[in-house]
Amino acid sequence: MSNLNNTSNKVLVVGAGAVGSTFCYALAQSGLANEIVLIDKNMNLARGQALDLVHGQPFFPNVDIRTGTPADYKDASVIVITAGAAQKPGETRLQLLQKNTAIMISIVDEINGQNSQAVLLIVSNPVDILTHVALKHSGWPKGRIIGSGTVLDSARLRHLLSRHCSVDVHNTHAYILGEHGDSEFAAWSMTNIAGIPIRAFCASCGRCADWKKELDDIETAVRKSAYHIIDYKGATCFGVGMALVRIVSAILRKQRSVLTVSTYLDGEFGLSGLCLSVPAIVTENGAEKIMNINLTTEEMQALNRSAEILKESMALLEHK
Repeated sequence: MSNLNNTSNKVLVVGAGAVGSTFCYALAQSGLANEIVLIDKNMNLARGQALDLVHGQPFFPNVDIRTGTPADYKDASVIVITAGAAQKPGETRLQLLQKNTAIMISIVDEINGQNSQAVLLIVSNPVDILTHVALKHSGWPKGRIIGSGTVLDSARLRHLLSRHCSVDVHNTHAYILGEHGDSEFAAWSMTNIAGIPIRAFCASCGRCADWKKELDDIETAVRKSAYHIIDYKGATCFGVGMALVRIVSAILRKQRSVLTVSTYLDGEFGLSGLCLSVPAIVTENGAEKIMNINLTTEEMQALNRSAEILKESMALLEHK
């Protein structure tokens, strides 16, 4: 059983925009946290979001919701960073990366200034690079700083497979690995429906004339999902908010859940010196253990391509 009643379970959210506030909304209803604290450079935005949330207190489990200051980092159990600049017209990806790197370093300095013992969960994009920046700048053990990675992308894959195969999503198990971005890929060797490997399931199902093409199309749809949502409504917030609750649940409840968070690799899968998404056991300590599973040759090639793209971006950042 959980020891929620014996711990503070204080979750501090940095960034009160669409993602941060939606996460707070989902977290409040989950009953996981005893205290939710919002921090934002725009204090009026943080105050408004907190006030809007507390008005719903009669409808969800008891939780203290308020705005905070950097002093609140000290006793937080989990710090979730959603803050970051949006890309402006005419601004390059590197310029945006430089801007968000500076924001991340500033936040990490404030956290270190309070001697926080929290687990740090990075959501700001590009999440893999900013997770690496936060880790290197903080000096913390590698597992204590993780990125949201491809947890949402993996959920999107499960949803699409479930719908296509007409099987409950809770019996559909699938993972997206690599960069949270255009080079991410579906690890089909790890995918199963009720324990049946996906290729064996598809070969015997009889629903598709060309099931291999259908799987390729589903993988592409996952990769493009965020672009479609942004085109439709300007930003993604609901899915990622719920994905963050899932990650925070694993931390606060000590669940030892296997999640595709972005974490630092130090020789696992033959890769070192970068953060990207691979299956890891998530506990109260963060990413406690990377599952160094056997991927197929094609999947390893895809993971290496993803790693090279991230390393190229980090190299550009370091030379500026």
